[in-house]
Amino acid sequence: MSDTAHPSSFQSLVRLLRYAKGYRRRIIAATVCSIINKLFDIAPEILIGIAIDVVVNQEQSFVARLGLETAESQIGALAVLTFFIWAGESLFEYLYMILWRNLAQRLQSDFRQDAYEHIQRQDMGFFEARSSGQLIAVLNDDVNQLERFLDGGANDLIQVFVTVIAVGAVFFVLSPLIALLAFTPIPIIIWGAFFFQKRATPLYADVRDKVGVLATRLSNNIGGMATIKSFTAEEKEAARVRADSDAYADANRRAIRVSSAFIPVIRMAILTGFLFTFVVGGLQTLNGTLNVGAYGVLVFLTQRLLWPLTGLAQTIDLYERAMASTRRILALIHTPVDVPDSGDEPLPQPVRGEVRFDRVSFEYGSSGAGVHDVSIDVPAGATLALVGATGSGKSTLMKLLLRFYQPGQGRILLDGIPIEQLSLKSLRSTIGLVSQDVFLFEGSIRDNIAYGRPDASDDEVIEAARTAEAWEFIQRLPQGLDTAVGERGVRLSGGQRQRLSLARALLKDPAILVLDEATSAVDNETEAAIQRSLAHISHERTVIMIAHRLSTIVHADRIVVLEHGRIVESGTHDELLDRQTAYWSQWQVQTGGVVDTR
Repeated sequence: MSDTAHPSSFQSLVRLLRYAKGYRRRIIAATVCSIINKLFDIAPEILIGIAIDVVVNQEQSFVARLGLETAESQIGALAVLTFFIWAGESLFEYLYMILWRNLAQRLQSDFRQDAYEHIQRQDMGFFEARSSGQLIAVLNDDVNQLERFLDGGANDLIQVFVTVIAVGAVFFVLSPLIALLAFTPIPIIIWGAFFFQKRATPLYADVRDKVGVLATRLSNNIGGMATIKSFTAEEKEAARVRADSDAYADANRRAIRVSSAFIPVIRMAILTGFLFTFVVGGLQTLNGTLNVGAYGVLVFLTQRLLWPLTGLAQTIDLYERAMASTRRILALIHTPVDVPDSGDEPLPQPVRGEVRFDRVSFEYGSSGAGVHDVSIDVPAGATLALVGATGSGKSTLMKLLLRFYQPGQGRILLDGIPIEQLSLKSLRSTIGLVSQDVFLFEGSIRDNIAYGRPDASDDEVIEAARTAEAWEFIQRLPQGLDTAVGERGVRLSGGQRQRLSLARALLKDPAILVLDEATSAVDNETEAAIQRSLAHISHERTVIMIAHRLSTIVHADRIVVLEHGRIVESGTHDELLDRQTAYWSQWQVQTGGVVDTR
């Protein structure tokens, strides 16, 4: 994979720091606490060397030069100093843990919220091009991966850097020769870190992709469990999940193979540095060129310097996973919005509900289907019906009206104002949508009806339910309005869900009501109930109906027939029957008449 496809981890880190600029003070405070904690952490090794110097040289020791003449007073002073050093180390460890972990929580929350809000601003084409599992994997797994790094990995990287600098300074003060020898492995370690990082970057990007595929599979299968069971496809779907799970495990295995190889390389480099200090320092101490206490300091600090680097492999592993996740999160956040909410012109109140499609054209990029040069005028308070075969463009026009997509050509006007000049909230608040695929949210019936107006009273909710012919079945439920509907309304029948969807739209009291094949998947009783509801609510309200059942639209003020995205005829029900063309043919088929196909 190219570098363009996988930006470097350093670039991802820079982008992360830019994103987190509002937390710079917290980052600086956490970094300072990590540095101070590490300085306190390496101090005991220095004190051990000083203590050895006190025991061996007593009145001629290093501490004696500070005014403490007896060995006992020197040991006592070292004991007091040791207490404060350990207390300081404990204090700053507590502080950096609090700061880094709270920072991790805040950043992961902000990342998830910003990514989710950005997703909500996307047009529907964005969701059609991506699986829900991939998006959920970014919002959950990737954000959590970054949180894990900030919880501990960031502190580990900082403290390794501080250790190298601080211990190196002590080494060069005590013995420049041993310092040079002990630091010989450091370039190898750094080279190894960058080498393995470069190898690991595309591997961890692949891991993130594979977990998204697995999440998609699991999400789809759980949602389609009834279909799986009805086709006795449990074994087949289990095999697919196993294949995706194995692919994820294989991707992880390839990444782990590279990251694990780092540890043996580091260990051998560490051994080299330790042997240099152990042998050369020992010989210098024997010939009197190096103080025995200094030798003790160098031996202990060599371990303090080099052994923590064995954990660098694990830290880099965590870092690479976090940066791979950061790339995916930021890529999602920075995905361009094709239908921007750029309008700010208010709709004149009260909204009349006059809709005009002016030579509108639009094509779906994947299939080329859509609408072509469509012009329709819908007067305020009128009822328009759109009919045609599947794929003729009926639902596309409604999606364009709601600005789920942007027309390629032409324009759509609401009360004489181009809809792109209106804010999305202003536009969509005037339109109530009842679609064939009803989506109910987890919660009670009351919550779902009042979804568009959470502040609505129970009386208003009940009135909307009555108008939608839903109140009768709600009253029969044991808990009435408080009845839980289950995920996606699974505890209710299709007809009940459809009536609740209509009640939800009515409570919103929109100037324009859009019914997108709202009766195509319901029984005759529910269809009759919805028709009765429409008879009550269509007065002084613009209604746009999309229907396959022509019996539901016979009273529409205007019927438009679409074929392959183009208008082929329009008029009232009686006018279209008199012409005996496309609409008449559909009517004959649905009513049992014979169609002359010659």
